[in-house]
Amino acid sequence: MKKIAIVGTGAVGGYYGGLLARYGLDIHFLLRSDYEVARDKGLTIRTAREEFVLPVQAYISPEKIGPCDLVIITLKSTANDVLPKLLNPLVQRHTHLLTLQNGLGNIELLQNLYPQNHITGGLCFVCINRVAPAVFENYFSGYIEMGEARGSPTTELQQIVTWIKDAVSDCRLVDPLQEALWRKLCWNIPFNGLSIAGGGITTDKILANPILVNRAWSLMREIQAATIHPIPDAFLQLQFDNTRPMGAYRPSSLIDFEKGKPIEIEAIWGNPLREGLSRQIPMPELEKLYRELTAICS
Repeated sequence: MKKIAIVGTGAVGGYYGGLLARYGLDIHFLLRSDYEVARDKGLTIRTAREEFVLPVQAYISPEKIGPCDLVIITLKSTANDVLPKLLNPLVQRHTHLLTLQNGLGNIELLQNLYPQNHITGGLCFVCINRVAPAVFENYFSGYIEMGEARGSPTTELQQIVTWIKDAVSDCRLVDPLQEALWRKLCWNIPFNGLSIAGGGITTDKILANPILVNRAWSLMREIQAATIHPIPDAFLQLQFDNTRPMGAYRPSSLIDFEKGKPIEIEAIWGNPLREGLSRQIPMPELEKLYRELTAICS
């Protein structure tokens, strides 16, 4: 896995890709709106410990990158309809695909598009924001969980985990991957959703509102009931405990909403709702939030 492409150099792709490039890996960044800034000035990354500018290999066309050994997908799921156009020039039979996208359904899409390729998924438990073109901030180191779409962790996935541990932050292998996907929803569904439905508010204001805290608990309980994978009560409490130190954090969906960008309504709220209902699990709070977000964001 020598040649690596980042598809979707937003907050997650810019931050993790930038640190992996500084580590010494051969990273090729596919960009759109940030292309000229990244090409001319590089990426700027700010953390609690440091700020640095990193010259990078920036491209506006996947054809200019060409076939890669590893493709890391950090696009929002709202752009999944253009994935074949973006990925086909990068993917050969040996190419390993890693999606760091939120929500459910992304793994299955890649499996349908590239059934012969090695596919893995990862969940980023972190607070990263793109604050200006090609400028990324992260003041909460967080961690990543990664797992195989099929089977047990392979040596290729273990290599990726080692890179991230050495270059960025904590990275953990999970098996099965679906368990991690559902656990990530325990934060994304309430906090991303209520930040918009609550009137465009940051996470500290959600935690300060007893009505919204009760809604968040109800949403987490429904996720806990809907998945076949165990999610302990202590993990639900941890979502609140980890959110308090974030302060006035603006979740990524709120940022997209305020900028007039599409929201990942189906991947984060719609697909989990449909999966739960298909198992005859009542999910009235999630159904209510899904309807609210659909109306607000339409």
